[in-house]
Amino acid sequence: MARLGINQYGKAETHLVRVVRDSAVHEVRDLTVSVALSGELEAVHLEGDNAAVLATDTQNNTVSAFAKVFGVVTPEEFAARLARHFLGGPITRARVEVNEVPWTRLSDHAFTQSSREARVACVIADGDATFYASGIAGLIVLKTTDSEFHGFPRDRYTTLQETTDRILATSLTVGWRYTGSAIDGDIDYDATYAGVRDLLLATFADVHSLALQQTIFEMGKAVLERYDAIAEISLSCPNKHHFLVDLAPFGLDNPGEVFFAADRPYGLIQATVRREDS
Repeated sequence: MARLGINQYGKAETHLVRVVRDSAVHEVRDLTVSVALSGELEAVHLEGDNAAVLATDTQNNTVSAFAKVFGVVTPEEFAARLARHFLGGPITRARVEVNEVPWTRLSDHAFTQSSREARVACVIADGDATFYASGIAGLIVLKTTDSEFHGFPRDRYTTLQETTDRILATSLTVGWRYTGSAIDGDIDYDATYAGVRDLLLATFADVHSLALQQTIFEMGKAVLERYDAIAEISLSCPNKHHFLVDLAPFGLDNPGEVFFAADRPYGLIQATVRREDS
Protein backbone atom coordinates (compact mmCIF):
# COMPACT_ATOMS: atom_id res chain seq x y z
CA MET A 1 0.00 0.00 0.00
CA ALA A 2 1.30 3.45 -0.93
CA ARG A 3 0.79 6.09 1.73
CA LEU A 4 1.39 9.81 1.63
CA GLY A 5 4.32 10.88 3.79
CA ILE A 6 5.58 14.25 4.96
CA ASN A 7 4.88 16.91 2.37
CA GLN A 8 4.94 20.66 1.86
CA TYR A 9 4.69 23.12 -0.98
CA GLY A 10 5.30 26.80 -1.55
CA LYS A 11 6.94 29.53 -3.59
CA ALA A 12 10.73 29.48 -3.46
CA GLU A 13 13.12 32.41 -3.90
CA THR A 14 10.89 35.37 -4.59
CA HIS A 15 13.53 38.05 -5.15
CA LEU A 16 12.36 41.58 -4.44
CA VAL A 17 13.94 44.95 -3.74
CA ARG A 18 12.09 47.32 -1.42
CA VAL A 19 13.02 51.00 -1.74
CA VAL A 20 12.05 53.34 1.09
CA ARG A 21 11.50 56.88 -0.24
CA ASP A 22 10.18 58.62 2.87
CA SER A 23 12.94 61.22 2.65
CA ALA A 24 15.68 62.39 0.30
CA VAL A 25 17.89 59.65 1.79
CA HIS A 26 16.62 56.39 0.30
CA GLU A 27 16.90 52.93 1.88
CA VAL A 28 17.23 49.66 -0.04
CA ARG A 29 16.26 46.20 1.24
CA ASP A 30 17.22 43.32 -1.07
CA LEU A 31 15.30 40.18 -0.08
CA THR A 32 14.88 36.64 -1.34
CA VAL A 33 11.84 35.00 0.28
CA SER A 34 10.91 31.30 0.30
CA VAL A 35 7.59 29.98 1.63
CA ALA A 36 6.76 26.35 2.51
CA LEU A 37 3.27 25.34 3.68
CA SER A 38 2.04 22.04 5.09
CA GLY A 39 -1.11 20.71 6.72
CA GLU A 40 -4.26 18.93 5.61
CA LEU A 41 -3.25 18.46 1.99
CA GLU A 42 -4.12 14.80 1.44
CA ALA A 43 -6.88 15.56 -1.05
CA VAL A 44 -4.68 17.35 -3.56
CA HIS A 45 -2.11 14.53 -3.52
CA LEU A 46 -4.57 11.64 -3.59
CA GLU A 47 -7.43 13.08 -5.62
CA GLY A 48 -6.10 16.17 -7.38
CA ASP A 49 -8.54 18.32 -5.35
CA ASN A 50 -7.08 21.85 -5.12
CA ALA A 51 -9.63 23.23 -2.64
CA ALA A 52 -7.03 23.52 0.14
CA VAL A 53 -4.16 24.73 -2.07
CA LEU A 54 -3.20 28.39 -1.94
CA ALA A 55 -1.59 28.90 -5.34
CA THR A 56 2.13 29.57 -5.26
CA ASP A 57 1.48 32.57 -7.51
CA THR A 58 -0.75 33.97 -4.74
CA GLN A 59 2.04 33.40 -2.25
CA ASN A 60 4.46 35.28 -4.49
CA ASN A 61 2.05 38.21 -4.81
CA THR A 62 1.47 38.24 -1.05
CA VAL A 63 5.19 38.60 -0.40
CA SER A 64 5.38 41.64 -2.69
CA ALA A 65 2.21 43.19 -1.26
CA PHE A 66 3.40 42.77 2.34
CA ALA A 67 6.71 44.43 1.43
CA LYS A 68 4.72 47.46 0.25
CA VAL A 69 2.05 47.58 2.98
CA PHE A 70 4.12 46.68 6.04
CA GLY A 71 7.68 47.41 4.91
CA VAL A 72 10.68 45.47 6.18
CA VAL A 73 11.63 46.29 9.77
CA THR A 74 13.84 43.21 10.17
CA PRO A 75 13.96 40.00 8.12
CA GLU A 76 12.72 38.11 11.20
CA GLU A 77 9.65 40.31 11.66
CA PHE A 78 8.85 40.26 7.94
CA ALA A 79 9.11 36.44 7.89
CA ALA A 80 6.94 36.15 11.01
CA ARG A 81 4.23 38.39 9.58
CA LEU A 82 4.09 36.29 6.42
CA ALA A 83 4.14 32.97 8.27
CA ARG A 84 1.23 33.95 10.52
CA HIS A 85 -0.71 35.23 7.50
CA PHE A 86 -0.42 31.90 5.66
CA LEU A 87 -1.32 29.87 8.75
CA GLY A 88 -4.98 28.87 9.07
CA GLY A 89 -7.67 26.58 7.66
CA PRO A 90 -6.03 23.50 6.15
CA ILE A 91 -2.56 25.03 6.53
CA THR A 92 -1.28 24.09 9.99
CA ARG A 93 2.40 24.94 9.54
CA ALA A 94 4.06 27.76 7.61
CA ARG A 95 7.80 28.17 7.19
CA VAL A 96 9.20 31.40 5.75
CA GLU A 97 12.88 32.02 5.08
CA VAL A 98 14.21 35.45 4.18
CA ASN A 99 17.73 36.08 2.86
CA GLU A 100 18.82 39.70 2.81
CA VAL A 101 21.87 40.94 0.91
CA PRO A 102 23.11 44.35 2.07
CA TRP A 103 23.87 47.34 -0.11
CA THR A 104 26.49 49.88 0.98
CA ARG A 105 25.55 53.53 0.62
CA LEU A 106 27.49 55.75 -1.78
CA SER A 107 25.19 58.77 -1.57
CA ASP A 108 21.60 59.58 -0.65
CA HIS A 109 20.34 57.39 -3.47
CA ALA A 110 23.33 55.42 -4.82
CA PHE A 111 24.63 52.08 -3.50
CA THR A 112 27.22 49.38 -4.14
CA GLN A 113 27.28 45.68 -3.37
CA SER A 114 30.74 44.26 -2.69
CA SER A 115 29.79 40.70 -1.74
CA ARG A 116 26.91 38.24 -1.63
CA GLU A 117 27.12 37.76 2.13
CA ALA A 118 23.53 37.35 3.27
CA ARG A 119 21.60 37.79 6.47
CA VAL A 120 19.19 34.90 6.94
CA ALA A 121 15.96 34.70 8.95
CA CYS A 122 13.72 31.66 9.25
CA VAL A 123 10.36 31.70 11.03
CA ILE A 124 7.98 28.79 11.54
CA ALA A 125 4.36 29.39 12.57
CA ASP A 126 2.91 26.18 13.99
CA GLY A 127 -0.36 26.34 15.88
CA ASP A 128 -0.20 29.14 18.45
CA ALA A 129 3.62 29.21 18.52
CA THR A 130 6.04 31.09 16.32
CA PHE A 131 9.66 29.95 16.30
CA TYR A 132 12.57 32.16 15.22
CA ALA A 133 16.03 31.42 13.85
CA SER A 134 18.60 33.73 12.30
CA GLY A 135 21.89 33.33 10.52
CA ILE A 136 24.59 34.39 8.08
CA ALA A 137 25.55 32.90 4.73
CA GLY A 138 28.66 33.53 2.63
CA LEU A 139 30.75 35.34 5.25
CA ILE A 140 34.33 34.77 4.00
CA VAL A 141 37.16 34.99 6.53
CA LEU A 142 40.91 34.39 6.33
CA LYS A 143 43.86 34.56 8.70
CA THR A 144 47.46 34.36 7.48
CA THR A 145 48.96 32.79 10.63
CA ASP A 146 48.04 31.49 14.12
CA SER A 147 46.73 28.30 12.52
CA GLU A 148 48.24 24.82 12.79
CA PHE A 149 47.29 21.32 11.70
CA HIS A 150 49.28 18.30 12.88
CA GLY A 151 49.02 15.09 14.87
CA PHE A 152 46.49 13.52 12.50
CA PRO A 153 46.66 9.81 11.53
CA ARG A 154 48.87 8.83 8.62
CA ASP A 155 48.53 5.82 6.35
CA ARG A 156 49.78 4.76 2.91
CA TYR A 157 47.45 7.29 1.23
CA THR A 158 48.44 10.31 3.32
CA THR A 159 50.44 12.98 1.51
CA LEU A 160 49.45 16.07 3.49
CA GLN A 161 52.36 17.49 5.48
CA GLU A 162 51.94 18.60 9.06
CA THR A 163 52.21 22.32 9.66
CA THR A 164 52.51 24.71 12.57
CA ASP A 165 51.81 27.78 10.45
CA ARG A 166 49.25 27.92 7.66
CA ILE A 167 46.58 30.10 6.09
CA LEU A 168 43.13 29.37 7.51
CA ALA A 169 40.23 30.49 5.34
CA THR A 170 36.57 29.57 5.12
CA SER A 171 33.14 30.78 4.03
CA LEU A 172 30.92 30.79 7.10
CA THR A 173 27.33 29.62 7.00
CA VAL A 174 25.91 30.09 10.48
CA GLY A 175 22.45 29.65 11.95
CA TRP A 176 21.21 30.15 15.49
CA ARG A 177 17.91 29.19 17.13
CA TYR A 178 16.33 31.31 19.80
CA THR A 179 15.16 29.92 23.13
CA GLY A 180 11.54 29.64 24.19
CA SER A 181 11.71 33.05 25.85
CA ALA A 182 12.20 34.58 22.39
CA ILE A 183 9.33 32.74 20.67
CA ASP A 184 7.08 35.79 20.76
CA GLY A 185 9.73 37.90 19.04
CA ASP A 186 10.59 39.92 22.16
CA ILE A 187 14.16 40.55 21.07
CA ASP A 188 16.15 43.14 19.14
CA TYR A 189 16.99 41.08 16.05
CA ASP A 190 19.08 43.79 14.38
CA ALA A 191 21.30 44.28 17.43
CA THR A 192 21.61 40.52 18.03
CA TYR A 193 22.54 39.85 14.42
CA ALA A 194 25.20 42.57 14.40
CA GLY A 195 26.54 41.45 17.78
CA VAL A 196 26.75 37.76 16.84
CA ARG A 197 28.46 38.59 13.56
CA ASP A 198 31.05 40.79 15.30
CA LEU A 199 31.65 38.15 17.97
CA LEU A 200 32.15 35.38 15.40
CA LEU A 201 34.70 37.48 13.54
CA ALA A 202 36.55 38.51 16.69
CA THR A 203 36.75 34.92 17.94
CA PHE A 204 37.97 33.66 14.57
CA ALA A 205 40.71 36.28 14.59
CA ASP A 206 41.76 35.78 18.23
CA VAL A 207 41.78 31.99 18.67
CA HIS A 208 45.11 30.30 17.94
CA SER A 209 43.74 27.42 15.88
CA LEU A 210 44.99 23.85 16.10
CA ALA A 211 42.11 22.73 13.86
CA LEU A 212 39.15 24.39 12.18
CA GLN A 213 36.93 22.19 14.36
CA GLN A 214 38.42 23.79 17.47
CA THR A 215 37.93 27.27 16.04
CA ILE A 216 34.25 26.84 15.20
CA PHE A 217 33.51 25.35 18.63
CA GLU A 218 35.11 28.36 20.28
CA MET A 219 33.09 30.66 18.03
CA GLY A 220 29.84 28.92 18.94
CA LYS A 221 30.69 28.84 22.64
CA ALA A 222 31.43 32.56 22.65
CA VAL A 223 27.99 33.29 21.19
CA LEU A 224 26.17 31.17 23.78
CA GLU A 225 28.13 32.78 26.61
CA ARG A 226 27.21 36.27 25.38
CA TYR A 227 23.55 35.76 24.36
CA ASP A 228 21.18 34.03 26.78
CA ALA A 229 18.34 34.16 24.22
CA ILE A 230 20.18 31.81 21.83
CA ALA A 231 19.65 28.09 22.48
CA GLU A 232 22.04 26.69 19.89
CA ILE A 233 24.20 27.74 16.98
CA SER A 234 25.28 25.69 13.97
CA LEU A 235 28.31 26.44 11.81
CA SER A 236 29.20 25.02 8.40
CA CYS A 237 32.70 25.86 7.21
CA PRO A 238 34.21 24.69 3.93
CA ASN A 239 38.00 24.78 4.12
CA LYS A 240 39.25 27.22 1.48
CA HIS A 241 42.63 25.61 0.93
CA HIS A 242 45.76 27.66 0.22
CA PHE A 243 48.84 25.71 -0.85
CA LEU A 244 52.34 27.17 -0.83
CA VAL A 245 53.70 27.42 -4.36
CA ASP A 246 57.10 25.80 -4.97
CA LEU A 247 59.20 28.57 -6.52
CA ALA A 248 62.52 26.72 -6.12
CA PRO A 249 62.64 25.75 -9.84
CA PHE A 250 62.87 29.48 -10.57
CA GLY A 251 65.59 30.09 -7.99
CA LEU A 252 63.18 31.90 -5.68
CA ASP A 253 62.46 31.49 -1.98
CA ASN A 254 58.82 31.43 -0.87
CA PRO A 255 58.67 31.98 2.90
CA GLY A 256 54.86 31.87 3.15
CA GLU A 257 54.18 34.59 0.61
CA VAL A 258 52.75 33.06 -2.60
CA PHE A 259 49.92 30.51 -2.43
CA PHE A 260 47.72 28.60 -4.84
CA ALA A 261 44.07 29.01 -3.81
CA ALA A 262 42.11 25.82 -4.59
CA ASP A 263 38.32 25.95 -4.75
CA ARG A 264 37.73 22.17 -4.80
CA PRO A 265 37.82 19.59 -3.48
CA TYR A 266 37.52 21.06 -0.02
CA GLY A 267 37.17 19.88 3.53
CA LEU A 268 33.73 20.63 4.99
CA ILE A 269 33.67 21.13 8.75
CA GLN A 270 30.28 21.36 10.50
CA ALA A 271 29.23 21.48 14.13
CA THR A 272 26.39 22.58 16.39
CA VAL A 273 27.09 24.09 19.79
CA ARG A 274 24.10 24.01 22.13
CA ARG A 275 23.20 24.66 25.71
CA GLU A 276 22.96 21.58 27.91
CA ASP A 277 19.31 22.31 28.65
CA SER A 278 18.26 23.34 25.14
